[in-house]
This record gives sequence, structure tokens and C-alpha cells, in this order.
Amino acid sequence: MSKKYTDVEIETIDIEFPNKGIGIFNDKKVIIKNTIPGQKIIADIKKKKGQYEGRLKDIIKRADYEISPLCPAFGKCGGCTYQNISYEKELEIKKKTVLDLLEKGGISGFEFMGIKGSPCTEGYRNKMEFSFGDNGAEGELCLGMRKRNSYYEVVNADCCRIVHEDMQKILNTVLGFFKNSGETFYHKTRHTGTLRHLLVRRGHFTGEIIIGLVTASEFNTDTAPLVNALLSLELQGKIKGISHIINDGVADVVKADKIIQLYGEDFFMERLLGLDFKISIFSFFQTNSSGAEVLYSTVREFAGNENNNVIFDLYCGTGTITQLMSTNAKKVVGIEIVEEAVEAAKMNAKLNGISNCVFIAGDVLNMVDKLEDKPDIIILDPPREGIHPKAILKIISFDAPKLVYVSCKASSLAKDLNVFEENGYKVEKICCVDMFPRTYHAETVCLLTKQNL
Repeated sequence: MSKKYTDVEIETIDIEFPNKGIGIFNDKKVIIKNTIPGQKIIADIKKKKGQYEGRLKDIIKRADYEISPLCPAFGKCGGCTYQNISYEKELEIKKKTVLDLLEKGGISGFEFMGIKGSPCTEGYRNKMEFSFGDNGAEGELCLGMRKRNSYYEVVNADCCRIVHEDMQKILNTVLGFFKNSGETFYHKTRHTGTLRHLLVRRGHFTGEIIIGLVTASEFNTDTAPLVNALLSLELQGKIKGISHIINDGVADVVKADKIIQLYGEDFFMERLLGLDFKISIFSFFQTNSSGAEVLYSTVREFAGNENNNVIFDLYCGTGTITQLMSTNAKKVVGIEIVEEAVEAAKMNAKLNGISNCVFIAGDVLNMVDKLEDKPDIIILDPPREGIHPKAILKIISFDAPKLVYVSCKASSLAKDLNVFEENGYKVEKICCVDMFPRTYHAETVCLLTKQNL
């Protein structure tokens, strides 16, 4: 049994990804989540697998650089991490944690290009999945984000700073409607109740909005009054569609067993770097549109602007990067395992009048064997855990002169970069791009070149 120490006073002196404050206890390192350097805190500490871990109970002294958070739910809500520091300090922390992970992973000798901030730090998210639940002992119906360190309780997101005001109005309208409906939230362990999630997507540059109400199939409330209430809202954007999504699965995820269109279209339009994108309720698209323009511009900068290149865009999603890279390319080939995303990519390429992109549905591990072209550039934007070990060797075998790797998890990036370097590639440049202000996440873009071609 691990030994526990209660109500220990600790001063945090450092920080590690993800959002782990570091202090000293019994002359050894102790990790306390949700803390930042310079705070003095009270924590319960236990020794687990040879290291100390603490659970934050109270902050008795703030860091001298802390500010008053604008969101009144900060600290209770599990959505944001850094509402209590300036954005400049947040970028500094993110840069440090990425570089620490790369150094720990054995990656060095590259030119670091700094960290690029998001053009918008408030109201930037174009997609939110809000949860129905209650606030604990009082049992009041809530709609918002899971409470920090809680599996069940929900904090209302009517004051959320990272979503547009339109989303707040929609959330308040939906919550107010169901408070008087007799419907109850879906309890994750008892599997009772019907109200599960509210999915809202809003084009940052177009203002177009689609809404998805997610319930269990036992839901029997007439939704017509809710639709009318939503359509009567005074919004800066415009509601293009409202869907009722049936989900009877036990997992606490947003998915559809059936979709009933209650109003309008099942998609909205967004525009990035001069291109139009048609996005459905479940399509993958970067959640920060203005930040995505910075990210994709950085990818294009690292790839270079030479004409007539053959480019592979592996893990291409809905083909956003694929299409943006097509301007000067001879041919761009995108591979994506999600078939719906590939169909969306084809549709969007046609919408934008792009004819030199080819999209293939399938796992990169299997599909790269079928590619006959010799690439000049390979762009990699894999899932958080990185590239499959067998797939990475197949990618290396193409001997592409340039690789541009986009990663949302620097530890996975470091692991894969080591494999590339062991097989003849050199890490030339790395740049961080903040796509998720007020959270601990950041994207990293890396340029690798093949040596001795």
C-alpha cells in the first residue's frame, strides 16, 4: 500500500507537460497537477511506483505573475488550464514544455523558430461538445464542461471564454428549455436518463452554425419549440442546420446511431487561406480556424514553394493541407483512414476547383505500399500517439528529400524523430504553433531533410 501524507505545504518550482507542477518533498521531486511555478500550495501526497504525486487541495500563495481569470468558472471547469496567466506567459510555458520533451527524447541540433501565438485567444473554438449533467449535491441540471477532477459533475459553460457568444446563447437556450421538460441527463454508470450532449459548430470566418442535440432513444420531448426558440435568437452568425442525434452507446462519447434532421442542412461552410470547406456535423476540422491558418502557413513555409513537386499528405483528414499544398505542386496524394473524411476531401477539392489532388481511403500502414509515385515532399500529421512503427519504415523507404511532420504531442514526435534520424534524416527546423489558447496543448511543426541523397 502506498504511503499518504496529508495537508503538505509545497512550493512549485517548475512545470512539465501536461500541466504538471513540480515541487520538492522529502528531498525528491513531487508532481502536482493544475499548478504552476511560483505557487505555494497545500496538497495530499502519496508515493506511487517510486515517485511522489500530489493532489492539489488549496493555493495559499499565488505566483507573482498570475492575473485574475476573466472566466468565473475557471478552477472548477475542466476545460481551461491557463486563464490565470497572461497569454505571453502561457506561450512561454508551452515553448518550455515542448523543448523539454524534445530534449528528454534525445532530439537536438535543430534551429528553433520559436512559438507562434493564435490570432484569437478568446471565442476561437469552432467546435464544442457540451455535456449534460448536474452540479452534484443540489442535483440541478447543467450543460457545459466536466468539473475538474470529477467524473460526473458538470459546470455550466454559459460564461465560457473560448467559445463565441453565439455558442453561449445557444447553450443557454437549450439548457433553459430542458430544465422545464421533465427530461433528465444520461447517467454514465446507471445508464438512466436521456440528455447526453450538445454539439455546436460555428465557422469562425463565415459565422455559419450547425447544432446537434445528442440523446438516448427513449427521449420523447417535442423538439419543435426548441427549434423555434433557437431560430429566434439574435446571433452574429446564422444557424444553417439543427440535428437530433440518437446515441444509445454506454461510452461517454459523441457518436450517432441515427441522425434526424430537424432543420436546414447537415453541414456548414468555413474558409481558410482562400479555400472553402464544407464541414458536416462529425467531420474532422481544426477547432481553431484562425490558428489553423497560422499552422498551415508554417507547413507551407517549411515545405518550400518549388514548382511541380509530388507531395504525399499522410493522415490527411478532410484534405485541408492537401489542398493548400496543391497550388505549386504537380500532384498531391492524401491518405486517410476515415472514409467519410476522404469523401469530404474529394468534395471540397471539387468545390475549390482543384484537380491535382488524389485522395485514398485506408490505413497509412497498408496504403503506402500501393503508391507508385516518388514523392519530393512527405507531410505527416498523425494521431497523438505518432506513426505506427512499421509504417514509419515504409515512409522512410520513399527517400523523400523533405519531410514536414506536424504533431500535437511532442513526446510522440520525439520518439518518431529518433527513428527518422537513425535512418538518414536530419531535423533541421522546429516551430511551435499555439492552436489551443488557455489549455496546455500546442502543435509542433518539424522540417527534416534526407542526408546523402
